[in-house]
Amino acid sequence: MRRLVVIEFITLDGVMQGLGSPDEDRDGGFEHGGWAGPYGDGVLADAAAEGMAGTTAYLFGRRTYDSMAAFWPHLPDTNAMAGHLNATPKYVATRTRTDLTWRNSHVLDGDLPSAVADLLSQGSGTLAVMGSGVLVQDLAAHGLVDGYRLFLHPLLLGTGKRLFRGADRPQRLQLASSTPTTTGVLLLDYSVVRDDAALIR
Repeated sequence: MRRLVVIEFITLDGVMQGLGSPDEDRDGGFEHGGWAGPYGDGVLADAAAEGMAGTTAYLFGRRTYDSMAAFWPHLPDTNAMAGHLNATPKYVATRTRTDLTWRNSHVLDGDLPSAVADLLSQGSGTLAVMGSGVLVQDLAAHGLVDGYRLFLHPLLLGTGKRLFRGADRPQRLQLASSTPTTTGVLLLDYSVVRDDAALIR
């Protein structure tokens, strides 16, 4: 049985938009693209490698998939991240795309809750979601998220798309681990607490 884990780079004020490059996502006039660039170090790279080792499939929203498919397939598989992404099954929650050209990519068939439940029941390891903010909200609303792996950056942007954009009920998380990097990023691993009676109200 797989676990569904949301993996996100976010700022201290919760922004997840446009972390990689200036033109990655300018929706809403966002002008701070590429904000994560100065914060890379060996600790973060090791954490990424550890996460990849346990990931047996990826799940993306359509916009995140399109952005990643325009970049990673063009890197050689000697790049560890490219090699893993290219070789690992990728599922895309989309109603508008059928022509997925990135190797090992598949359209997620059927309604979201049942299709994701099927993916989780197949095999072991982690079904990882990266980016895909709208999809994350839907997954959380249906109780499908098992954990969050957050790379919390010491940065306040003030504007941009947030990871957590509102929920219809509280959700308690349990901290599994926390690791600081040399650049001030805090790596946080949370498990979702399923016992609603344990919520602090």
